[in-house]
Amino acid sequence: MLKEAVGHYHSILESADIASASQQMLDERLESSKLIFGGRRLSPYLRPHFVPASQWRRITSICETVFSALQRVKDAAVEDDAVLDELGVTAVERELVRIDPGYSHVSPTSRLDSFLTEDAYSFVELNGESPAGIAYSDSASEIFASLPVMQEFAKNYRYTMLEGRSKMLDVLARCYAEFLGRTPDRRPTIAIIDLKDLPTLKEFELFKEFFESNGYPSIICSPDELEFDGSRLSYGGTEIDIVYKRLLVNEYLPIMDEQHALLDAYRAGAICMVNSFRGKLVHKKAIFAVLTNERYEHLFSDAELSAIGAHIPWTRVFRDESTVNHGSDIQLVEWTRQNSHKLVLKPNDDYGGHGIYIGWNSTASEWDDAIAAALADGDYLVQERVATAKEMFPMITDDAGNWEMTEQLVDLDPLLFMGKVGSAFTRLSSTELANVSSGGGMVPTFIIEDR
Repeated sequence: MLKEAVGHYHSILESADIASASQQMLDERLESSKLIFGGRRLSPYLRPHFVPASQWRRITSICETVFSALQRVKDAAVEDDAVLDELGVTAVERELVRIDPGYSHVSPTSRLDSFLTEDAYSFVELNGESPAGIAYSDSASEIFASLPVMQEFAKNYRYTMLEGRSKMLDVLARCYAEFLGRTPDRRPTIAIIDLKDLPTLKEFELFKEFFESNGYPSIICSPDELEFDGSRLSYGGTEIDIVYKRLLVNEYLPIMDEQHALLDAYRAGAICMVNSFRGKLVHKKAIFAVLTNERYEHLFSDAELSAIGAHIPWTRVFRDESTVNHGSDIQLVEWTRQNSHKLVLKPNDDYGGHGIYIGWNSTASEWDDAIAAALADGDYLVQERVATAKEMFPMITDDAGNWEMTEQLVDLDPLLFMGKVGSAFTRLSSTELANVSSGGGMVPTFIIEDR
């Protein structure tokens, strides 16, 4: 059904009038809806990513089972320094993790990055600290649903758009109620906090508009603009109740001593911060090394172990040690050197595709250099290759709006709210890295059924 649906959509684009009108509307609405990332189209494509409803139900179940296992890792890490060591949590991060955020959930909003093929469904990373794209995806869904080509497509196929802003607001409100220990007697003020002059500012503006339209006073600010008087955190005289933290810990650490109002207020329990610093526990890419390592099997239920085995790629912290790969004893470094065709080396705590070495795209000498660099860094992972998904998409190729069919890597990103799948979007790329900040694009994910 999926192949037929995609083929039908592309056949509609063979009408020059429909294609031209769709492309023009897409460009106009991307601009007016602030769907611009770093000065370029966030969605330079003329088709959403389609997922059949039956597959979506399966994806939802798998994601939620895997996330329940992640919560167990958090519980173990809070109690066991050995798990913190395996995750690569640094000394200063441990101090942040020990601060009680006032609610129990490790990562109230998170994103699982995955590949869906005909034969497999595999995760490659988890963003458990500050996932971007929720508001962008909502706006993109509304735009794509209005395109003439989509209107024509809907005559033959039912589709469901996914929506996340309301779920994000619900998460903030639920965490705040748990933080207070009661239902608040007024609508709290939300501060969306990140560094200045980032390309994600447009998304913050979308969130601000949505929060305020639902009666929640909202501001956008940076850590250097905050003040803490010992009881209340404020920005320009406005007192803050909830911090929607888009600021990454790695970006805050270098400025934390000078711009300490946020940390002081959080430590004093003066704000409810979502996600909290504890999200770092499951944001570390080494979380997959804990999930797939036999020594930690006792942490998980049978259902969780089954999901891990079927959908999480074998991963290890990269160091000179003996370990087990699918039942066989191996010397990790030498085994990695000999198996470049199925391995990737990636930093434990970075984003945007930085520092990733892809073994099957490397010569022997390049792979040796990558191994040396990873060992010298001391905070790398080695991970087995998963089956990646690729599809043909109509891609806009220039500012004049010309487009052509291009093969794209398709990275499906389910969004979880309090551990439950509530939305998703899809990142596309012409390279091995489907990452918006490294040059890729995104499209909304639509769930489809035959009429």
